Order: sequence, then structure tokens, then C-alpha cells
Amino acid sequence: MTGLWKRLSEEKGFSLMPRAMATSSSSCKLPLVAVCQVTSTPDKQQNFKTCAELVREAARLGACLAFLPEAFDFIARDPAETLRLSEPLGGKLLEEYTQLARECGLWLSLGGFHERGQDWEQTQKIYNCHVLLNSKGAVVATYRKTHLCDVEIPGQGPMCESNSTIPGPSLESPVSTPAGKIGLAVCYDMRFPELSLALAQAGAEILTYPSAFGSVTGPAHWEVLLRARAIETQCYVVAAAQCGRHHEKRASYGHSMVVDPWGTVVARCSEGPGLCLARIDLNYLRQLRQHLPVFQHRRPDLYGNLGHPLS
Repeated sequence: MTGLWKRLSEEKGFSLMPRAMATSSSSCKLPLVAVCQVTSTPDKQQNFKTCAELVREAARLGACLAFLPEAFDFIARDPAETLRLSEPLGGKLLEEYTQLARECGLWLSLGGFHERGQDWEQTQKIYNCHVLLNSKGAVVATYRKTHLCDVEIPGQGPMCESNSTIPGPSLESPVSTPAGKIGLAVCYDMRFPELSLALAQAGAEILTYPSAFGSVTGPAHWEVLLRARAIETQCYVVAAAQCGRHHEKRASYGHSMVVDPWGTVVARCSEGPGLCLARIDLNYLRQLRQHLPVFQHRRPDLYGNLGHPLS
């Protein structure tokens, strides 16, 4: 099989070299994205200050889009504090981020905002809402996390997201950005390949999984799941993550990364808060899909379609 790929590469001019290793005179013209890694606490203003510093650094380095992790706004100590600190999309915190996007002139993926929805008065519960802002600070998409993390992992402690959160009702169609068409998801969603395949079939070129993975599931599943989602969808995967100890009750794994459609990790954050950068090469993505046309080979006659088309 290695020889076959070598011949394809030579005959078609198709490089299977990982994007991080490949060199091209035009690579500097490819869109640059920044992945921000933070340690959120219950202090919302300090969290905003930390995120804003990273976003401004991303803009200075030439990124067109910066990705922030799940719970970029805060990580509370318990469900009651989560509900108390939550805000509507039209609240003060989101206004600060819209001003930040305008100031920096770049798009922002706000990976998991604790949103008081229109049903807050009736339910007294919130949504885990992924908000996408354009460079003018306008909200261009909102996706409310559809798979809630209600799990009991030995050594990591129980988590019951549904104590304070309502699952979202639908997926969001991929959104055109300066880096490519982005399909929105949040953390635990990555364990459901049906979601990623549905987004890819709807036109996504980049899948994003802003996350707050724990210290037990992180080393075991984080990278392998992200690489699997990239390989099976032939999309770039961008995963901004929480890291370190948020307070006495919770810590996160970190290891934010970008994976290319071949499954190669092309950018990765070091330990602690910071950012990493990656260029998005959509020509490479299209070449890969042409030479490995897995979506043309699907057999819905055997296992059905993935569901209704996205609205």
C-alpha cells in the first residue's frame, strides 16, 4: 500500500507529507488560526482579561480567527454558582467580546458560554452555547451543546451537566469564515461521530471542539478522538481546551491542538495557558478528498443516512 500511495503522489503531484512538515512558497498566504488555552476560574473579569490578552496576541501574529475553549467565561464550583454567574447573550460579557472582536479585527469562536436563554424564567436552567463572532463583532452563529456530559469516571469524579443545563435542540449549519466553513460542536459532542459526519456532509471543512476534558479521560481519549474525527470527516479539527486547576474541585487536561484532514497534529499548546497557531490549507483538504473519496463510497442502502439535512 505504501508503494501505491508513493505512485499516486508522484503521478498526481499529491503530497501526503504532514502539513506541519511540508514547505511551500505560498504557505504564508494561507489563513492562520489561533487556538487559545486558558484556566478559567469563577472570576469572570479575570477570565476575560486572560482571554483578551491571548486574542490580542493572536491578532498581532496575523490570525484571522481565534478559538477559545468551553467555559471560557467561567468555571464555577457547583451548579448553583454556575446558574448565578450565567448571563444572556445580550449581557455585559458578550458585549465585551464583541468589542474585542471589533478592536482586533478578527473572528472569535467562543467555545462554550453559560447562556441564560429565553426560557430562563420558566426553566431556571441554561444552555452551553458556542458563539461565533465575525470581525465586526456580530453574532453570526450560535450552537447549543446537544450532548450533555452526565458521567461517572473513576478517579475523575462525577459530572452531571444536566443539573444546570438544557441540551440544545439542533445542529448549526456550517458557517463560512475567512479560514473555511466551520462546523460547531462542544467537548462531549466529539464522542458522537454521527454529529461530525453530519456537519461534514453539510459542507464543513473545519470542525471545532472547544473543551474542558478531565485528567483521566484526557490522556486516554483526547488526541485519539480528535484525530479520528479529522480522518473520518477529512476536515481540519480545532480543539481549544481548558487546562490546569480551576479551583479546589476541578482541573482540566489541556493539550489544545489542531489536526489536519490526514490526521496529523499540526499544532499543539504546551502546558499551561497560551496559544498555538496553524495554517488552514483547503487545497490540501480538497486534494485529499479527491484521492480518498470516502463520502462517495458510503452505503446508505446498508446503514441509512445520517438523519435529516441540517436547516
